[in-house]
Amino acid sequence: MNPMRRTDRQITKEQAFDLLRRAEYGTLSTVGPDGQPYGIPLSFCVDNNIIYFHCATEGHKIDISTCNPKVSFCVIGKTCVLPEKFSTQFENAILFGSVSEANKSEKQTALEGLVQKYSDDFHKEGLKYIAALNKKTRVFKISIETITGKARK
Repeated sequence: MNPMRRTDRQITKEQAFDLLRRAEYGTLSTVGPDGQPYGIPLSFCVDNNIIYFHCATEGHKIDISTCNPKVSFCVIGKTCVLPEKFSTQFENAILFGSVSEANKSEKQTALEGLVQKYSDDFHKEGLKYIAALNKKTRVFKISIETITGKARK
């Protein structure tokens, strides 16, 4: 059974992954041990079926993620309000998965992926930046279990 109500707007899994790779940022959604929802915008990079994001060495995002690894992640692509149609052109992708901390080699790969995505013209400087702040940074990964997307073109 497909949980999407407007299946006529559903995009393919490949299109959803393409949107995920193109998106500038996404929103990580979790639920804390007290049942309180928590959503936070993140910069991220994608490598195969994994999303990587970095953060400080401690904080609320880490506390919640280690307590409940089940997460949702959403990205929104191009949008355009259509006022005369009381609607919007849009594209989005939503995924579900599990979050965990990246191991040492994954951490380096992820940080380099973030530099490539957001500062590709400054790759050499980015590698120095990574080396200088490596001990002050943690990297987490979301293992994608399912992904869907919708668009109104």
